[in-house]
Amino acid sequence: METTRDPSDYLFYDSHLAVRPQELQDLYRFTRWGRSRSLEQIERMLRGTNLCFSVRCSGKLVAFCRLLTDFVFRGSLWDILVHPDHQGKGVGSRLMSYALTHPAVKDIPIITCFSSDLVPFLERNGFEDKEGLMILQRVPIEYS
Repeated sequence: METTRDPSDYLFYDSHLAVRPQELQDLYRFTRWGRSRSLEQIERMLRGTNLCFSVRCSGKLVAFCRLLTDFVFRGSLWDILVHPDHQGKGVGSRLMSYALTHPAVKDIPIITCFSSDLVPFLERNGFEDKEGLMILQRVPIEYS
């Protein structure tokens, strides 16, 4: 029997130091595109990412996203993950709000996100589909 969690059960963090590579790798296993990421790659990614946002519940990592930015003109949001046991409970939307209203991000005029899986979720969180975006994809997405 699933119990309803109080929103205060979730703790939000804005640092890569709040995320251990192994637990992030465990979240990636629920995606079709991130399953092949090694611990070494995840460690390097965390160190090289401008901002990492995460959510914990009962001490466990249950949601994550990261943002690459110049802190002035542009930012791009990547790796939006919510553990399946916590989906449909508003955790992802709260994570988006937390990340996009963060003091380091809130004044950036354009934030992009590249995802075909999350279009309805992203639209509910203020994103709009825009034509004209270009991408250089050097390896198939499932290996990136």
